[in-house]
Amino acid sequence: MSLYAQRGVSAQKEEVHAAIQDLDQGLYPNAFCKLYADFLGGSQDHINIMHADGAGTKSILAYLYWKETGDASVWKGIAQDAIAMNLDDLLCVGIYDQILFSSTIDRNKLLITGEVISQVINGTQAFFNTLKEFGVQIAFLGGETADVGDVVRTIAVNGTMTARWPKSKLITNDLIAPGQVIVGFSSFGKANYETEYNSGLGSNGLTSARHDVLSHYYATKYPETFEPTLDKDVVYLGKNRMTDMLSIEGFGEISVGKLLLSPTRTYAPLVKAILIQHFDAVKGMIHCSGGGQTKCMKYLPGNMRIVKNNLFDAPPIFKLIQANSGANTKEMYQVFNMGHRLEIFTDAAAADHLIAIAKGLGIEAQVVGYVEASEKKELILEGSFGKEIFSY
Repeated sequence: MSLYAQRGVSAQKEEVHAAIQDLDQGLYPNAFCKLYADFLGGSQDHINIMHADGAGTKSILAYLYWKETGDASVWKGIAQDAIAMNLDDLLCVGIYDQILFSSTIDRNKLLITGEVISQVINGTQAFFNTLKEFGVQIAFLGGETADVGDVVRTIAVNGTMTARWPKSKLITNDLIAPGQVIVGFSSFGKANYETEYNSGLGSNGLTSARHDVLSHYYATKYPETFEPTLDKDVVYLGKNRMTDMLSIEGFGEISVGKLLLSPTRTYAPLVKAILIQHFDAVKGMIHCSGGGQTKCMKYLPGNMRIVKNNLFDAPPIFKLIQANSGANTKEMYQVFNMGHRLEIFTDAAAADHLIAIAKGLGIEAQVVGYVEASEKKELILEGSFGKEIFSY
């Protein structure tokens, strides 16, 4: 059993998918998000979507950093994480504007102060203000903030997004086909709309990142940050403290804490530009979140082989995680994005146009693979690590 599973987390969410298999899959079963008829407006030409996600256990990392440094501003990043994990899912079905957002914050009031709540709520609006500068309009309609210390150990930050969108502007993944290439957009670096280096970690795999990288010092000092029934052999196994420094080429020394807490990059400005300029070229779009580089396999419209043979070199944060945990390559690519968190399926002739738009926003992009015919669904990852094959 993997360390991830031993900690009570599933990268593939098998039990969740089993539980929902008999539910209505929406109008477009291969789409990245569930899309429904226009209940709000009654139009045959529109769909409705309501989507929920959150920052996951990244909030525990923020708690550790805050307690160790006293820097409450780190919670603004957690607000961005909860938004980006929602928004970037919506981007993958073509929705990039006129969105409603409601937040849900559950806290243990004995540990999480009013200052933290203020940072999360005001950080939410500040991030929406930034997105508005790029033509992405999201209305913050409030939400629920509950004191539920018997339920949560520290804090959970989540949110829900709702939109009404024309069917003619949807990306449903139904057009993914053999012969296409896959353009990957880096999760790391510094986009023009970011204020500092982004490690690329995002908001998936944080349970592994926290326990594999950080030392047992945190288990002793902050027992509220992990499930007490876990085997102690899987709790805070790493060698690092949040204040340890790591050298990042082109950006100097950055603390491990800052790297683990890099706010999840949103691709909203990029995707809006791509869809406005090259909508017909986008055949499918995947947010490589939970499931990492295997995520795309859930949304294929039929049997085909996905070959990713030109992946980005894994950014330093992922190398640090693997060095500490000893996890094999297959597990790393199933849990983490490993360098690109957004991928677009397109024709080879259009790839350079999409890459150019990304580079104009300070985001590295490249053709990471291609689609070929197959009698079964299969994923092949190739790189300096060798070859990993996933059959479905």
